[in-house]
Amino acid sequence: MPTLTSREIRLARRPAGVPEPADFELATTRVAAPADGEIQVRNLWMSVDPYMRGRMRKLKSYIEPFALGEVLAGECLGEVIDSRHPDFAPGDVVHSLHGWREAWVGPPEGVTTVDPDLAPLPAYLGVMGMTGFTAYVGLLDIAALRSGETVFVSAAAGAVGSVVCQIARLHDCPVIGSAGSPAKTAWLRDDLGVDATIDYKATPRVGAELARIAPDGIDVYYDNVGGDHLEAALQNLNDHGRIAACGMISVYNQRRPPAGPRNLIQVIARRLTLRGFIIHDHLDRHADFQRDMSRWLAAGRVRQRETVHHGIAEAPAAFIGLFAGENVGKMLVQLGD
Repeated sequence: MPTLTSREIRLARRPAGVPEPADFELATTRVAAPADGEIQVRNLWMSVDPYMRGRMRKLKSYIEPFALGEVLAGECLGEVIDSRHPDFAPGDVVHSLHGWREAWVGPPEGVTTVDPDLAPLPAYLGVMGMTGFTAYVGLLDIAALRSGETVFVSAAAGAVGSVVCQIARLHDCPVIGSAGSPAKTAWLRDDLGVDATIDYKATPRVGAELARIAPDGIDVYYDNVGGDHLEAALQNLNDHGRIAACGMISVYNQRRPPAGPRNLIQVIARRLTLRGFIIHDHLDRHADFQRDMSRWLAAGRVRQRETVHHGIAEAPAAFIGLFAGENVGKMLVQLGD
């Protein structure tokens, strides 16, 4: 197979505050034919996710930071163009972490095949992928959801939040979802069956609105936002309530540490459990997740919605758009036909 030309997105500088287009560089490179034990892949879809913002800082964390001047990385789906590995053949569709580029070559470590006939390809980066798995583990294991409990979800119209809402409804739980526009809250109510919504951009006091909607309190808070939403949840959680801390997008771009939440003492007064988690620590649950989610999808009980940008050059704009709330559901970049 001949060498391929591939465009890729590199980290040009470390963002200060909200990422800007100048923080990224579009470059062209060559992708060689595979050597023994390697595969050559042309990417079709890639994901952009809020956690990637943390990797753009040079700080010690649970995952290595991106290197300046190097291609970024993330979840993607691609088609095998050429293979010199016995487990992969041309035409296979594969999932890898070699996103932010149009093509790649290398050993297939951590690469898995997906079945395009089982679910649409974008679903493998959303409800059937890390997004859905994060929602599943966070709600059912970390928050230990029980049937009938009242659940509050922040960033409920986002990739993870929208799946959390649907899984909670499948367990007969009343769900309150917070999102940032009338269109998003309408989608949550009308399409996903969320019981009540809060448009936080139109509501000056999220805690007071949550208390009005749920006068008997909430039992579980699935946190994607942190900040004022975490404070609102602490104000309204019942005794022995649980918080699954998945993300805190409200503070990812802050240049100074946040001041609160100011009411953290409620963790003691109400005997709350607040537990953060990283999905890679829970891979033992992946088979259960795939079994349940594939069944829910086939029955139409869980849906996926995507916001799609087209072309590798649009990947930075898609990523930056996450922090402006431009996505409904999963934010994806389509790289191929």
